[in-house]
Amino acid sequence: MPRALIVIDVQNAYAAELPIEYPPLAQTLHNVGRAMDAAQAAGVPIVMVQQAAPASAGLFGTGSPSWRLHEAVAHRPHDHLVQKRLPSALAGTGLGDWLRARGIDTLTVAGYMTQNCDDATVKQAAHEGYAVEFLSDASGTLPLANRAGSASAEEIHRVTLVVMQSGFAAVLRTEEWVETLASGAAPERDDILTSNRRARGLV
Repeated sequence: MPRALIVIDVQNAYAAELPIEYPPLAQTLHNVGRAMDAAQAAGVPIVMVQQAAPASAGLFGTGSPSWRLHEAVAHRPHDHLVQKRLPSALAGTGLGDWLRARGIDTLTVAGYMTQNCDDATVKQAAHEGYAVEFLSDASGTLPLANRAGSASAEEIHRVTLVVMQSGFAAVLRTEEWVETLASGAAPERDDILTSNRRARGLV
């Protein structure tokens, strides 16, 4: 299965204005780096994705400190750079054309934030027919509170992973993913019926 590693928005904003809380930032940055190193060693193309707002914007304004790639990934090689305005890395960026030209049918997603740009990319990729993998410990998020309620970073991350595994992506730890690169084994995938039956104690 020709795959690409999609590293989403590992930018300084997530160590400053929007600090990642769960899993801890240092842990997730380490695992993003590990995934990139493993991909390079295995000949898996690496796509770096960068959120970009107009230069006059505050958060993610092009050229601003929050827009710049975090030092954990900035020095590592990649094969393609995508700058995006919308959450999904596949929305209006031409990334799909780049992937199709290389015969890539499997996307491995890592980076930030779990429930936002990661989730949007995972779901669009699934809808477009890609097999999707998501690295649960090379991604992370932060707590939210608004008129709809509130949720901790851990709650948001955990629930998003459960939903992804129920039919949109195979959710793996970085260590498991590195092992699949070496073994060629297919990661475990689920569907919503089996996931629901399991939750109801029927399987």
